[in-house]
Amino acid sequence: MSTRTINVAIVGVGNCASSFVQGLEYYKYCADEHIPGLINTDLGGYRIGDIRVVAAFDVNANKVGRDLSRAIFSAPNNTTKFADVPEVGVRVCNSRRMDGIGEYIDGVFPLSDAEIPDPIQVLRDSGADVLVNYLPVGSQRAVEYWAQVCLDAGVAMVNCMPVFIASDRAWEQKFSKAGIPIVGDDIKSQFGATILHRALIKLMADRGMPVDTTYQLNFGGNTDFQNMLERKRLASKKLSKTRAVTSQADRDQSLSHDDATHIGPSDYVPHLKDNKIAQIHLEGRHFGDVPMNVEVRLSVEDSPNSAGVVVDAVRCAKIALDARVGGALLAPSAYYMKSPIRQMEDSVARDGVLRFVHECQEMISSPSLSVMQPTVSRA
Repeated sequence: MSTRTINVAIVGVGNCASSFVQGLEYYKYCADEHIPGLINTDLGGYRIGDIRVVAAFDVNANKVGRDLSRAIFSAPNNTTKFADVPEVGVRVCNSRRMDGIGEYIDGVFPLSDAEIPDPIQVLRDSGADVLVNYLPVGSQRAVEYWAQVCLDAGVAMVNCMPVFIASDRAWEQKFSKAGIPIVGDDIKSQFGATILHRALIKLMADRGMPVDTTYQLNFGGNTDFQNMLERKRLASKKLSKTRAVTSQADRDQSLSHDDATHIGPSDYVPHLKDNKIAQIHLEGRHFGDVPMNVEVRLSVEDSPNSAGVVVDAVRCAKIALDARVGGALLAPSAYYMKSPIRQMEDSVARDGVLRFVHECQEMISSPSLSVMQPTVSRA
């Protein structure tokens, strides 16, 4: 590889960022082939110990100006602490608010009045390779702003939020034309409600059983769920989760009807903190059209579940940078995100990620191939 370090910038120093940064410390010295909790210990020659955070942005006065190691544990963050993070020498920068503060988050924490630096210059000065977007659900203008910042700064993007950038043709073409990779949109947690629901739908389809109706109800106690009490911010989130699940059903199944599927955040329960509860229900038919139903309850710490995937998405983005591959990375987006530009079965997408990494490595070792795009990386 061109370098052993992956320099990451973070926008939105919330629970997900906290788990991500803690994970970098927790798995810093892992060298074994298989490590519990990791999808891939080594991905394209990069280990988690090669990732370092070099810049961070937020609007919370409890976090702005503080070292990232302290900011990730500042209120209202409430995810599980599983690693002691030493000082990293990165001070959280103030940022433009735009539509990032929703009705139910306004007043939850003090807003910073510190000077807002030019984010493009911060990214360039820090040597950032990849920006991870952790902005709140419903931050349409803010996410588009940061997508443009990435383009202007020449930084790859991992869009963890359900604002459609990688899966939007116009934005995808911008990243492709600029030769900048993007993985998105909307992170698919390591073992969350979406991945479990997808697996159940696919299992029933593979076993010749039509799914007639299904719903997924989610509730939790972090600021993400508090923010999503504002229903008008939920349109893209509901669409993203619904597409991710129904894409695994047979085309002739009745889930194509709008009233057959209900998936989305349901309520905010403060005492749950970062714990997320998901209730999944499916109704279908087996032999002889005899009805059956499935009920599943999932309880999981939400933010570490996300971070377990982001560490891989970041490495894929860096591998693409090394190989000079721009635009939406097809297989990584399909495997790690709910709303890629093209949906795939998860097993197919995982194989695609490995092919993508292999093709990029070939391009890196053979500069004459650099004008080619890996077939699995692009839409």
